[in-house]
Amino acid sequence: MSRSTVKESHVDVLIIGAGPSGVMGANALIQAGVNVCIVDKRPEGVIAGQADGLQPRTLEIMHSYDPTMTETLLRKGATLRKTTFYTPSATGGIEKTFTSSISISPNARWNFGLIYRQGAIEGLFRKAMAEKGLRVRHDTVPTAMELVQNSSDLRDPKAYVTKASALLRPTTSGGAQVTLKNLVSGEVEIVHAKFVLGSDGAHSWVRKTLGIDVEGDTTDAIWGVLDFVPDTDYPDFRMHSFAQSHDGTIMFIPREGDLLRLYIQQKADSDIIDPTTGRADKDRTSPEKILAQAQKILKPYRMEIKDGEVDWWTVYVIGQRVATKYSINERAFIAGDACHTHSPKAGQGMNAGMGDTHNLAWKMVYVLRGWSPLSILETCEFNGDRYQYESERRKFAQDLIEFDKWWSKLVSEKRSTGSNLEGVTPEQFIGAFKSVGGFVSGIGIRYAPSTLVNASHQASASNLIVGERVLPHVFIRVASAEPVHVHDMLPADTRFKILVFAGDLSDGDDRTRLQTLGEELKKAENFLGRYGRGDVGKWEVFDVVCFTSAKKDTINLFHIPEFFRPHWSKALLDDEDMQGQSAGGGYAKYGIDPHAGAIVVVRPDGYVGSVAPFDGVAFLNSYFAGFLL
Repeated sequence: MSRSTVKESHVDVLIIGAGPSGVMGANALIQAGVNVCIVDKRPEGVIAGQADGLQPRTLEIMHSYDPTMTETLLRKGATLRKTTFYTPSATGGIEKTFTSSISISPNARWNFGLIYRQGAIEGLFRKAMAEKGLRVRHDTVPTAMELVQNSSDLRDPKAYVTKASALLRPTTSGGAQVTLKNLVSGEVEIVHAKFVLGSDGAHSWVRKTLGIDVEGDTTDAIWGVLDFVPDTDYPDFRMHSFAQSHDGTIMFIPREGDLLRLYIQQKADSDIIDPTTGRADKDRTSPEKILAQAQKILKPYRMEIKDGEVDWWTVYVIGQRVATKYSINERAFIAGDACHTHSPKAGQGMNAGMGDTHNLAWKMVYVLRGWSPLSILETCEFNGDRYQYESERRKFAQDLIEFDKWWSKLVSEKRSTGSNLEGVTPEQFIGAFKSVGGFVSGIGIRYAPSTLVNASHQASASNLIVGERVLPHVFIRVASAEPVHVHDMLPADTRFKILVFAGDLSDGDDRTRLQTLGEELKKAENFLGRYGRGDVGKWEVFDVVCFTSAKKDTINLFHIPEFFRPHWSKALLDDEDMQGQSAGGGYAKYGIDPHAGAIVVVRPDGYVGSVAPFDGVAFLNSYFAGFLL
């Protein structure tokens, strides 16, 4: 093939795979002005089935990009607010033994799970991307890729660092190529990319091409999945419910509209497994067979498919694997199912993948803009410091795999009965269910100490845990008395948020201390001036928000030093709203002294990067010097 007949293009980031993690990453990058190309082998997006559950932290993340996303989800999705447990009865069949409210985490902004089909969730991101001119290129697959080995190119963020097959290799040095092929037209294109992200699923072409191995194994548990509108007398079919008989376990997930999803444990000695591949083979079973197993488990309750129509179905064996590394040379990355797979029982697959690319995207943006050195993407020790993407997200994936092994076994095991005293008791199962709320919800994720996570002054804000996301809370705008959720002050706009908890500004001493801090922060040698890239209140890298512990009737906007109110909306206070229905108690909730105050650094992904006392400006200078240019 002649190079003159092949189309060529240049992009900052090429994303291969347009599932949830791919479109999350693509949207984050395009909103930040990055030149992105995203391709997918499918002729269109997911129509039915696949993943369907959004955890509370994922809702917060989506909200940080576009509040209309969560508005749509909350309006159209099904919510999980109560869990019921059915176990074998003494007379045969099953009976309800326990009920539990789904209190996933007391610190969740939305304290429930939300169910909405994967295709529609992807569609929210696709719509946001399209408004910026980016659309998924369907029916398109990569056929060749090789990273260059020239160290100077690899260390230059402006260099294109992949190359295609020898036939299409460029003659200029430092070229970056991935060969793409359209499956319909047969057209071949060379894409020159600075970064490549593989979000192309559990059998990832990118991962295999990069030579990255996976660790882990499959279990013996076989599960069938059915999405349908039920005709049933099972009383809790619109709740998150577990039903276990001596014939197996079913998990109920009510879906949007009238749809219901059942996860149905299949017999271990069934012939569903293909002996050649070791995988579950859909051709060896059917929706009718899977339903028959569900009917057997649910006796004495009836379960039929209304009008006989199944919306979607599948069968699978639980695989629990994690990639040995998440990137090559900090230029080619993998995310989502490409780097970790596990059972869907705890609703983590889509959520974990979206968390991966939310974590990665802003770091890519900083490198591409020249705000940070390439080392911010390092995945191992670098000059004695640990950097982020792999060290943060692979650790989470490893913890997730261990949790999933334990949880899947618990769900699949027989319950304790008179004939099986060694089984899991209802109390053990429910206790386990409640104990994992923080992990399952994503609320409890904590990133380990690193260059971007420094807890040296944790005591200044003892309950805003460095490495975790900011606790939700409502404050009041000084100028308008309007209640504002703190998360709404932390949009995913690639800026670090500097939250200044200013103390009680009705107190003259506290106001003087804040004025002194403002004078210090104005100095060009300190971090706002040195790394901010802009004038006061107009920094590209930072956004400063001020919170006072004063009561609403004791101060007005002009009690706040001008430096901390470049716009009236940036000044808030910790008091109840005018109706006494919300807000108040934020300083106490965050563990901040109402007079001493604190400075809280929130990363662009919403996680607390560091905290400092008012005299900690030099410390913050050092913190930002670790990863900003």
